[in-house]
Amino acid sequence: MKKFALAALGGTIAGAVLATQVAGPLLAQEAARKSSVYEQLDLFGDVFERIRAQYVEEVDESKLIEAAINGMLTSLDPHSGYLPPKDFDDMQVQTRGEFGGLGIEVTQEDGFVKVVSPIDGTPADEAGIEAGDFITHVDGESVLGLTLDQAVEMMRGPVGSEIVITVVRPATEPFDVTIIRDTIKLTAVRSRVQGDTVVLRVTTFNDQTYTNLEAEWQKSVEELGGIENVKGVVLDLRNNPGGLLPQAIKVSDAFLDAGEIVSTRGRNPQDSDRFNATKGDITGGKPIVVLINGGSASASEIVAGALKDHRRAIVVGTKSFGKGSVQTVMPLKGNSAMRLTTSRYYTPSGRSIQALGVSPDIVVAQPPRSPVAEEETPNGRPSRSEADLRGALGNDSMTEDERRQAEEELQKAEAAAKLREEDYQLAYAIDILKGLSALGPND
Repeated sequence: MKKFALAALGGTIAGAVLATQVAGPLLAQEAARKSSVYEQLDLFGDVFERIRAQYVEEVDESKLIEAAINGMLTSLDPHSGYLPPKDFDDMQVQTRGEFGGLGIEVTQEDGFVKVVSPIDGTPADEAGIEAGDFITHVDGESVLGLTLDQAVEMMRGPVGSEIVITVVRPATEPFDVTIIRDTIKLTAVRSRVQGDTVVLRVTTFNDQTYTNLEAEWQKSVEELGGIENVKGVVLDLRNNPGGLLPQAIKVSDAFLDAGEIVSTRGRNPQDSDRFNATKGDITGGKPIVVLINGGSASASEIVAGALKDHRRAIVVGTKSFGKGSVQTVMPLKGNSAMRLTTSRYYTPSGRSIQALGVSPDIVVAQPPRSPVAEEETPNGRPSRSEADLRGALGNDSMTEDERRQAEEELQKAEAAAKLREEDYQLAYAIDILKGLSALGPND
């Protein structure tokens, strides 16, 4: 017993010595790290004082501090930044769905402003600005070397005022686009009935998105005379730059009965989160095709990824933008705020889309419009059929009702052909739903 007691005591002493040997260097490293941080802060203070005292002109001290804070944040990634009081107010207005500007969602790449997507029906959209365009100059002044917020500030101005932006697009020479600034009123969701398909066009994820989605869905169902007459749904997320994460979760949940929608993982395990779907699919299980392209980013990628991973929808189009990070807006003193990247998000399969995007199940590019008129054949002559011939025999195998039904089906087919000229990707999505419907009942 004595030997055992001594051994235990010896082990305790040895453990204490070992702990002291390990803890000593760790404490020294921590102290050195803190000392280095304090030295850097002293350096910052020294530079600030010298600028304030010796710069050739008198400086605005508050602007110097703001620039320093913004410099810290923008050095982290393109989506972190400082929001002065005015910018913070503008951001809050934007999430409510109405603001002044051109109507483009932008990021920064290679020092220039890159268009993520134009917003439907805005001055930028009507002027022909496209996802992937680079903006190099604003009113003749280069944006190279500016922060993203500074470049965006250059593009802001009074409603009704004119702005000239220089655009660089692949395979074209730089060209100028003149745009008149306007108040941007966002209708988050628009719907239309195409045959027996409901098309839900989601343009952004703001406070109104899910409410708009529900209302537009019900309106389309009533237009078709009931949900039993709906054969499928096209969820159009093309050129949707994203927005609020909670709204993306709600929209995904609208089409899912169960399972994970998205998970977020931060620097620390306790900062991670997981969001699951709740019981209830507003479509009653109708087949869905999701449309995406290079302008589909952030929240729209969450929705597309969730519906794809659960095999709830067929994703059609081209690869999405690839913004897989979550920004948290943190209010600061003086009604300012900081936008800080705090986590990455992952689709239900556990895949991050950061810098990769969501890949469609079926790749379909949007081709240029065909110069051939709808009613003409490629040789330029009008198309003719047997029924156009003088004295042609009639069809005696159909009743009047059957003939009327055949004419209605022909009209639908002609409308589909016209849609291919207007929007090939949407027409392709509707064709997929028709094919699924032909295989059997939806219920």
